[in-house]
Amino acid sequence: MFRRREPVPFAFLAEAERFRSNVTPPPRERASAGEVAGRWLMGLTIVAGLVGSLVIGTPALELDRSATPAQQSQASDGR
Repeated sequence: MFRRREPVPFAFLAEAERFRSNVTPPPRERASAGEVAGRWLMGLTIVAGLVGSLVIGTPALELDRSATPAQQSQASDGR
C-alpha cells in the first residue's frame, strides 16, 4: 500500500490549549409542558409495570409448604 513519507506535524495538538473558541453554542430549547408530562407518564408507567410484576410474581416464587406433606427419614426415628 501507499505510505506517507513526509512527517506529520503534531505541534498543533500541543498548542490546542491556547486556541479556544469564542463562539457560544445556542441555548437549549426548553421542553414544552406536553413533553414534560409525557416523560413523567412514561416513567410512571415503567415503574408501575415493574412494581406490578413484582407483586404478581412474588407469590409464584414462594414455596408452598402446606401442600407437601412433611417427610421424615427413617434415620430420624431413632430406631
